[in-house]
Amino acid sequence: MAVAIDSDPARLDRERIYQYLSGESYWARGLPREVFERSLDHSLCFGAYADDGQLIGFARAITDRATFAYLADVFVLEGWQGQGVGKRLVEAAMAHPDLAGLRRMMLATADAHGLYAQYGFTALNRPERMMERLDQDVYLRKAAGGDAQAVLG
Repeated sequence: MAVAIDSDPARLDRERIYQYLSGESYWARGLPREVFERSLDHSLCFGAYADDGQLIGFARAITDRATFAYLADVFVLEGWQGQGVGKRLVEAAMAHPDLAGLRRMMLATADAHGLYAQYGFTALNRPERMMERLDQDVYLRKAAGGDAQAVLG
C-alpha cells in the first residue's frame, strides 16, 4: 500500500489529529480544542495518507519560513508504525521549500532520537545558550476553568 504525504491544510483530518494529540500522545494530553486549532492554523502541517485517503500520520513545523523551524507533533498511528511513514513525514518536512535551507531546526523527543539523527538532528551544540519556559500544567488549568497564564516558580 502506497503512502502519500502532503502539506494541504484542507486535507487534514483535524478530528483524528486532535484525538491523537489530546488523548493518546504523551506530550499534549489534555490539549484544549481551541489551542489545537490555533496551533494548526499557524503552522506548516504535513499529513500522511493511506491509499483510501485516511490520515495515518502527522507532523507540523512552527516556523518563520526563513531562518528557523521547530518540528512538532510528529506521530504515526498504530498499525502503520514501523513501515517508514515517520521517515517519510520527516523527509517531506525537510524537503519542503519553506523549510529547506533554514539555519536552525529544532525538535524535542522522548523516544525517537535514532529516527531524527538520520536527518542530521543532534543534541544541542551549546546547551548553555538555550533556555526554556515550561508550564506542564497549562492545559489542566485551562480545562478546570482557571487562568491559563503560567505562574512559574
